[in-house]
Amino acid sequence: MLWDMDGTLINTEPLWAQATFELSEFLGKRLSAEERRKAEGVSFPTALSIITTWTGYSLQPGDTERLKRWMQERMQQLLGQGIELNPGIRHVLDILRDHGIPMAIATNTERALAQTCIDFIGNDYFQATVTGDEVSNPKPAPDMYLKAAQLVGAEPSRCIAVEDSQAGMQAAIRAGARVLGLADYVPKPATRITFSDLQSATLHDVARWYSAP
Repeated sequence: MLWDMDGTLINTEPLWAQATFELSEFLGKRLSAEERRKAEGVSFPTALSIITTWTGYSLQPGDTERLKRWMQERMQQLLGQGIELNPGIRHVLDILRDHGIPMAIATNTERALAQTCIDFIGNDYFQATVTGDEVSNPKPAPDMYLKAAQLVGAEPSRCIAVEDSQAGMQAAIRAGARVLGLADYVPKPATRITFSDLQSATLHDVARWYSAP
């Protein structure tokens, strides 16, 4: 089982949204809700491109790294106010661990920021964690899921990826994994589930998800 992190395992998407809106305002114009959704689950350079296209801000040499540091520092501040697991997540993680099912995290968030969240969730659940700065191409490219599958010793086609963003679902599909989508819109061939499904899940449900078309 391969897990996205932000918005899937933990309820951090509102924090990312807040920081992204703040960054867009700093660069001249608040993102619309639709443009903000385009920035969900993507790498920082991609998100910054969405913001600057919207605001009309012209990046100068060094701006990308400077603004990236600002975003990381702001997110550390927001995470310091408290991190919450999404409903049902602990229950499913416990079931999978108790039955010896290998798990990994695959997140576009870079290691320096992601590790705080991984430690909160519990390192002992996962055989591997892959972050955005540890692959050549972040989501929506398949690299991260290909690496995560390799690290848990499984072919991607034998893995289930759980995702909440379009970029993440595209990455998992391109890697050849089966995909469970926790999102309002789930592209084919991903299968739609909800957090209420996770709260009452059994190992039988996991097997059923795996066999979903």
